[in-house]
Parts: sequence; C-alpha cells; structure tokens
Amino acid sequence: MLNLPGGDSVMATQLTFQFDEGGSIPTSPLQYIIKPIPYKLAMDVVIEHHYLHRRSSCSYAFGIYTPSNLLLGVITYGSPVSRSLQKGICGNDEANNVIELTRLWVDDRAPKNIESFFIGRTLKMIPNEIIVSYAEIQQGHLGIIYQATNWIYTGLSDKHVIWFIDGVTSKHPRHIFDSYGGFKKAQLILGDRIQKQYRPRKHRYIFFQGNKKRKKELLAKLRYPILPYPKRQDV
Repeated sequence: MLNLPGGDSVMATQLTFQFDEGGSIPTSPLQYIIKPIPYKLAMDVVIEHHYLHRRSSCSYAFGIYTPSNLLLGVITYGSPVSRSLQKGICGNDEANNVIELTRLWVDDRAPKNIESFFIGRTLKMIPNEIIVSYAEIQQGHLGIIYQATNWIYTGLSDKHVIWFIDGVTSKHPRHIFDSYGGFKKAQLILGDRIQKQYRPRKHRYIFFQGNKKRKKELLAKLRYPILPYPKRQDV
C-alpha cells in the first residue's frame, strides 16, 4: 500500500491505471490537482514508467491528480550531480540557487498540454530561481516542451565518462576513486572487468524565475551562450 497526500492509501498498480468512474479523463488542465508527494511514491512511479527506469536526484516531488484523487503524472526536482554545472550557469554566488528538473512522466492518456501546465505550476512551488533540464538526444528528444514554455537553450552538455564493472553496473568516478584509489589503479586491479564509455551529450535548457528585475540579473550572469532552439534537421 502507498500513502497519498491527504491520507488516502491505494495499491501502487492503481495509481496510474484507474480513472474516474466511466473511464472519463478530464480534458482541461485546470481540472487537475497538483500536490507534493512522498519520495518513495515518486520513485516507484518513475522506475516503473519513465523511459530511464531508474531513480533520480529528488529534493521536491509532485503528482498531478484527477479530481477523484488518482495519480496521472509525476515530476521531480533535485540537486544536479555536477557541482561544476551549478557554479557554471551563473557563477559561484548562484550555485546553491540551481536545481534540476530530473524526471517528468505523464500518462499518455492525459491531455497533450498537460506537461507544460504541470511544469509551469510546479516551478512556482519550489524556491530555486535557476532550473536546468536536459533532453535526451539518444531518445530522439529535442526539448519541445521547453521550447514551448520559453526556456533558454544553451547547447549540448559536456562529455562525461561512465565506468562499468563486469558490464553491468555504472560507476560514478568518485566511487572508482574511493574504492580503488583512482582509475589507473582500478584498471590494474580489475583489468578487462572495468570498461569506460562516454555518456551521450544532451540538449541543455535553463529557466529563470522571479520578478522581472531578478530574471534580468540572472540573465546577465548567465555564462552559457544563448543559442537558437534545435530543430529536427539539426540532430
């Protein structure tokens, strides 16, 4: 059983596959309710339904519900894995003001414009003024939802190495250093058991929120170039 906001408890399998009696699904975003949800509930849904099928950094999690309190989507925001990214967007003094939109999943049966509504409403529910998110090129994503909601496009993410041990588990560089004292020592100990791959680059989008003056200040601090939105023929 999972506990929902408001004290309701339902089976996890019921969260995304049951709708109002008679099968009706609201067609207007204004008919939906957005609530903070527990971390466990958010990760259960993300692991089952998001295309990456894995946990993410999560400081804030929200669910979008039908009027009858049935969950139809999940969005999570969390601290970026890379501290250099936090510092690199608008400088050291704004590093702690940066948060990443880490996961977004909405049931396909929801209205087409529900994602932009969901993002827009939840941005107002978090304290951070600088939000970064990525669109996976390998998945064929351009970030159309971010383009439609006026995010700033700043190009592609940097290349990063991912380490695999025994061809299964992806290891963060810090794990390799802590466990083996560095990459070279790990290779000496593990030999062919350890392999490295480069993480594919992604489209990077940034959003500033706050009053007009504050957004102007953040835009002036932005260290990345502002580039035209990518189109299908660009990838």
